[in-house]
Order: sequence, then structure tokens, then C-alpha cells
Amino acid sequence: MKAITEMEGFRIPQRLQGLEKSKIRQVADRALPGSISFGLGEPDLPTAQCIKDEAVRVITEEMNGYTLQAGIPALREKIIGEYPHLNLGIDDVFVTVGSSEALFCALMTLVEDGDEVLTPNPGFPAYPGITKIAGGVTKYYRLAGENGFAFDAEEFKAQLTDKTRVVIVLSPSNPTGRSLSRADLQAMAEALKDSGIYVISDEIYRDVYYGDERPASISEYYDKTLIVSGLSKIMSMTGWRLGWLAGPTDAIRPAWVLHGYDVTCASAISQKAALAAWTEEGKQAMTDARAVYQKRRDLIVDLFKTELGLTAFVPEGAFYTMLDVRHLGDEMEIVEKFLQAKVVTIPGSAFGSEAEGYLRISFCANEDKIREGVKRMKEALRG
Repeated sequence: MKAITEMEGFRIPQRLQGLEKSKIRQVADRALPGSISFGLGEPDLPTAQCIKDEAVRVITEEMNGYTLQAGIPALREKIIGEYPHLNLGIDDVFVTVGSSEALFCALMTLVEDGDEVLTPNPGFPAYPGITKIAGGVTKYYRLAGENGFAFDAEEFKAQLTDKTRVVIVLSPSNPTGRSLSRADLQAMAEALKDSGIYVISDEIYRDVYYGDERPASISEYYDKTLIVSGLSKIMSMTGWRLGWLAGPTDAIRPAWVLHGYDVTCASAISQKAALAAWTEEGKQAMTDARAVYQKRRDLIVDLFKTELGLTAFVPEGAFYTMLDVRHLGDEMEIVEKFLQAKVVTIPGSAFGSEAEGYLRISFCANEDKIREGVKRMKEALRG
């Protein structure tokens, strides 16, 4: 798909010119029938049964018209309970149509023409896209591939300017699966101290982790933080479109107004059903999902090494690994080979220059599909 440009007889607004469908979608949309997808970051696990059961009850027993624009109070109370260190009030959070809308509202609220948004490289491609729509300028801080995509505090500080309005933090990361350590977050907070810069912390993968402890949030160290999150990934609720934006009142209130004009409110059914995520059954579903993803992570990383002789990064969170294909040639040529072999992989360049030469591999596929997918990849490389 070509980037949006001037079309005959129709004027494309400047803010939309040059935008194009992300390379993730461009590749995934070309999958051949019968393909195994290591492409999209969409859980293949079923939505937790407690969520589904509650949704059925809500549909059959309750009226489900508009909710308050900010969302039902019971759900907002559960959300603010996730961030006790922030002392949020119920009006400091609103429920969104997925974390994507939360991100959109946050950037559109904070960014004016010419403002710089400091974004991780590699990082999620929606960040520069929405920044452009908001009139901002995307700048990058490096998470260098040669350093295992780790955070470098000195490099980060060097990218801050008097035009920096927003810093985006993504932990655990899409595409790398790296989680920022407490030391990383403290160093970032120290660099931002007294700057007036806002942080948008994308925490949609925060509950998909493989260590003993849930990853820390930059909001624990820096109070001018807006948190973007939701249940899409950990509870397999991508299609339910349920997320949230939480943070300081001065930024949340105008973002909330924008949200109201944008979508009115999130789905009443999704909001009510989401309350089940905070039950014992919901918590167990999260634990079970993490165990499944960890087992898949270990399997796919091992198969890449033993079957393909390739090194893949062992992620600390999310459900992605970065497969190093630099010595095999151009990454897009390799992606094309795999597409023809009916395996979908995503080129690292879709996420930024630091990921060039890698493929982002999603392990949102069961173990049989993982084994078959790696087998097809092996055959494609031999051919």
C-alpha cells in the first residue's frame, strides 16, 4: 500500500500526507492461505472463561446503553487500584477503546505543532504515526541492537532538547521483549527531573512477564506520567477493545474530553465483563497465560538455535523474540522467502533502524504450529 498523497479531485490534509499502513500489516496482509503466523501480536489463547461468562450474563440480563464517557465507576476503581503509588482519584482515569485509543488521546492532548516526541528505537510504529497527525516531530533514543536492545541512560539524556514535550516508554517492549529495569527507570526519571516533559508509559504488555516480579513502571519514579494500558494482551481481549489512560489530572481531563468527542464511550459490555479480570479466576487466567507463553518462548528460541543455527533474543516480557538474520542477507528478502514458504515474520525495520537485520517473531501460536513453522523456515533457507 502506498503512502497517502494528493489524490486527483481530493485534498489530503497535510497531517495525513505520507502516512501509510504499518509494515507489520503490509507483510501480514500478504499471508498465503495455510500460512503459520509469527507476525501479528495477537494472542491465540481464548479469552478467559470468566470474562466470557460475565459478558454473556451482561448481554442477557442488563441494559447496555452508553456508559459515562469516562467508563463505569466500578472498572475505573479497579484500574486506579493498579497504581496505588499515584494516589489517583476516579476522575484521573478513563476507559478507552483499546490501548490504541488511549495512546491517540494522550499524544493528541500533549503535542502541538513542532513539539518533539522522544520515542524508543526500536518501538511500536504507531508512535511516529500519531505524532505526525498531532503535528509533532518524532525523535528517537536508541535501544541498540548490538547491546541487546538495552537502555543507555547517557544516550537518552543526549536526545533531550528544549523542544522535547513527550517521552514514550514501552516496557516490556514491542518488538524486543526487553523490560526496563528499576535502575533504567530511575535514570530516566532523573534525566527528566524538573523538565516539565510528560512521559507516556505504554504498559500494555506489563502483565506478560517471565520473571518472578511484575516489571516496574516509570510512574513509580516520575509523576508526570500518563499510563496507557488495557487487557488486550494478557486476557486475550484484542477484539473487545478495552483499554485505559491514567495519570495527572491536568493532562487527563482534556484527554477525556477528546475521548468523548472521538468515541463517546467504550463498549458497555466489554467494560462490565472486564471486571472479571480482577477476580480470583481472572488472576489465575493471567498466571496460566504467562506459563503458556513462557513455554513457547523457550521452545521457539531453542528451535531457532538447534534447527536453524540462528540466535534469538530471550525476551523478559511480551510474546516476541528478535531473530538475528544479519548474516543471511537483506531482511526483506528473507521475509519474502518465508512468506512463500507460508510463514509470516515481520522485518525489524518495521520498528526502527536499530532492529534492521532482525525479524520480530511472535510466538502467539501453539507448540505444534511453532514446530511446523520453524520446519518451513528451515526448508526455505535451504532452498
